[in-house]
Amino acid sequence: MEKQTLLLEHNYRPAKNSSENPPAIIMLHGFGSDENDLFSFADELPEKYAIISLKAPIRLEPYGNAWYNIYFDNAQGKFSDDEQAIASRELVSKCIDEIVAKYKVDAKNLTLLGFSQGTILSFAVALSYPEKVKNVIGLSGYVNEDILTEGYAKNDFSKLKVYSSHGNVDQVIPVQWARKTKPFLENLNIDCTYSEFPVGHGVAPQNFFELKNWLAENS
Repeated sequence: MEKQTLLLEHNYRPAKNSSENPPAIIMLHGFGSDENDLFSFADELPEKYAIISLKAPIRLEPYGNAWYNIYFDNAQGKFSDDEQAIASRELVSKCIDEIVAKYKVDAKNLTLLGFSQGTILSFAVALSYPEKVKNVIGLSGYVNEDILTEGYAKNDFSKLKVYSSHGNVDQVIPVQWARKTKPFLENLNIDCTYSEFPVGHGVAPQNFFELKNWLAENS
């Protein structure tokens, strides 16, 4: 299938040797990056998946993009623009609907794969609209409860599974924040696998190997 026009700019790799409605992996990059970053993983992921790597809507100077602004000169230290994050949550949700319609992927087998800010947004989308997401692979991020839909805890999470990982010497997002992910999700009866690796704000080779195995078990 040819590349389609979506609400967000994106990279696309069609599924290979697959049925008419293949499963899909939707990638959300981190702050200051773009759609090419996580897409570099595409060739290492199973061919049965269609892969769509989205570009965040907020342009940063001199380069890169963001799902929402982070203000580093705030008196209380850096803080996130939650209103922008919620707007991006809604934008990604609509983009998922477009992906299902235009790329003819399996609406019941969608995986969000995020890194850092993209992970925070992936959790927000999945917890707000679990009917749209089967799996979340959240790398180097955490759950920001302030950007979830009101009443999210009443949603049906019975089909949602999460893989979460973090570097235990992460200098950008403290590992203590990430360690709250598994208990937070399990309190909602969501199946969550959590791992730590001896790296900073990045993805170790053994981390990538483990997430691929997890994906194979939950495909």
